[in-house]
Amino acid sequence: MRAAELRGPAGMRGSVRIDFWSVTMAVALAIIGLVLVWPILQVLFLGFFDPESKSVSFAGYVKVLSHPYYLGALWNTMLVGVGGMVGACLLGVPLAYCTARYVVKGRGVITTLAVLALVSPPFIGAYSWIIVLGNNGWLTQQMKAIGIAVPTIYGMAGIILVFSLKFFPFVYLMTESALRNINRSFEEAAENLGCTPVQRFFKVTLPLVFPATSSGAILCFVLSIADFGTPSIIGRDFRTLSTIAYNQYTSEMGGTPTMAVSISMLMIVISMLAVMLQRHLLGKRRYAGSMTNRHVQLEVRGWASAGIHTLCYAVVGLATLPIAVVIYTSFLQTKGPVFSGGFGFNSYARVIQEVPEVIVNTFRFSLLATLLITVAGGLMSYIIVRRETKMAGFLDSILMVPYVVPGVVMAIGFLLTFNKAPLDLVGTGSIIVLILFIRRLPYGVRATSSVLRQIKPSIEEAAVSLGASPAKAFFKVTVPLMMPGIVAGAMMSFITAINELSSTLLLYTAPTTTMPVKVYNAVLDGEFGIAAALSTILLVSSGLCVYGVLRFSQSKEGAFV
Repeated sequence: MRAAELRGPAGMRGSVRIDFWSVTMAVALAIIGLVLVWPILQVLFLGFFDPESKSVSFAGYVKVLSHPYYLGALWNTMLVGVGGMVGACLLGVPLAYCTARYVVKGRGVITTLAVLALVSPPFIGAYSWIIVLGNNGWLTQQMKAIGIAVPTIYGMAGIILVFSLKFFPFVYLMTESALRNINRSFEEAAENLGCTPVQRFFKVTLPLVFPATSSGAILCFVLSIADFGTPSIIGRDFRTLSTIAYNQYTSEMGGTPTMAVSISMLMIVISMLAVMLQRHLLGKRRYAGSMTNRHVQLEVRGWASAGIHTLCYAVVGLATLPIAVVIYTSFLQTKGPVFSGGFGFNSYARVIQEVPEVIVNTFRFSLLATLLITVAGGLMSYIIVRRETKMAGFLDSILMVPYVVPGVVMAIGFLLTFNKAPLDLVGTGSIIVLILFIRRLPYGVRATSSVLRQIKPSIEEAAVSLGASPAKAFFKVTVPLMMPGIVAGAMMSFITAINELSSTLLLYTAPTTTMPVKVYNAVLDGEFGIAAALSTILLVSSGLCVYGVLRFSQSKEGAFV
C-alpha cells in the first residue's frame, strides 16, 4: 500500500500522531494529576482509613455525621453559606438592576469599588469590622456614649455580614451583564398583558437572568463555606467546618489526621451538591433570550434618581468601608501594639524593621506561581478551545475543581502528598508556590480561553500553510493576539495569590510566612498596627492589579467572575 493512501488530513492513519500539542496535552494531564487529582485522592482515601485497626473504616464519617460537636459545625456552615449567599443576592441583584436599567452617574466608580471589595481578602474585612463594631470599636464606643447599644460583630451575624459585603460583586457583575442582554420585547409584552412592574420582574426578568444570578449565588455559597479566616477571627465560639478541619489537623499533628480529612471531604461534598443543584434547576427549564433589541438605560430625575444613586453608592460604600478603615488605621501612631492617637508611619516602620521577609515571600511566591500560571494557562486554554477531544473536555472540567475544593482541604492534601522523598516539599517555599499555582490556575485558563475563542482559527491555519509548525504558529501568531487575556489572567491570578490565606496557613513555616498569614496572626495577637500596614500593602497591590485587569480585559464580569 502506498504511503499516500495511509495519510489523511490530520496526519498518518493507523498510527499514533505525536506532535507539539499532543505532548502538551500529556504534560498538562500529568501536572493536573500530580498537583490536583493525587492530593485530593489522598484526602479521600485517608478519610476511609482507621489509624487504630489499620483497615478501611467509615468511623470518621460516622462520627462527623453523628457527634453533636460536628453536626453543630455542619449546621453553622450551612447557615453562614446560605446567609452569605442570600445577603449577596439582596445586595447584588438590586445594584445590578439599577446600573443596568437606569443612568447612574459614576457607574465606572461603582464597578471599580465593587471589584476592589471582591478582590480584597475576607479576613481583612473581618478585622476591619472588629475595629468598627468590636467591643472597643470606634462606632461601638460612639453609640455607647449616647446610650445606644449596637449588636456585636462577633458570631454568625458578623460572619454573614462580612460574606455578604465581600461576595455580592459576583452576583452584581453576572446579573448586570445578563440584564443588559435581555430582549426588551419580552418585558414589553408582559407589560401590555397587564403585569405590574413587580410581577414583570419576578415572572419575566428574573427567569431570564436566573442562570447568571444563580451562578453568582452558588459561587458566594461555595466561597462562604470554604472561608477560614473570617469565622476564625470573628466567629469566637461559632465554629464552622473549615475552622474545625484546621483545628483537627493541627491537633492530630504527628498522627493520622483522619477526622480532619473526614470533615474536609464533607466540605467538598456540600460544594459539589450545591453546584449540581444549580445545574439541575437550570436543566428543568430553558432560560434564553435573543440578545437583540436590548434595553436603553432610562434617565430618571427627582426623588427616583436620588433613591437609585443612594442605593448604589450605599452598597459599594459599605462594601469598601473595610478598605478605608484598614488604610486609615495603618497611618495611626502606635505605642507597641496599641494605637496611641495622631498620625505617623510607626506601623510601616515596624513592618520594615521586624517582618520585611513576609513581604518578600509574598511577592516572590506569588510571582513565581503567576509565571507558571501564565505559561501553563496559555497552553491549556489552547488545548481546551482548539482541540475538540474528550481529553480536552476532561481537562476543561477538571480545572473547575479548584473552585469547589476549599483551601484547607487542598493544604491537607498537599501535606499528605509532598511529605516523602523524592517530593518532600513540606516546609519549603516550593510547596506554597505549587498550591498557589493550582488554586489560581483556573483564572489564567479562563481569561485566555475567552480571548482565544474570539480569534479565528484560519489565522493560525494560514501560518501553518506557509510552512510554520503548529507550535511556531501558536507562539508567533496566536500568543500576540491572546496577550490582553494573558495579561488580565496573570494579574487576576497574582491578586488572588497574594491574598491567599486558607491553604497557606497550614503549609507555612517561619521562613516562608506570607503577608496574609502574618496579618491573621497579628490580628489574633492584637498587633493591629502591623496588621493594618500589611493589609494596606496587600490592598494597594490588589488595586493596581485591578486597574491592569480593567485596562486589558474586554469584559469586567469575564475577568473577575
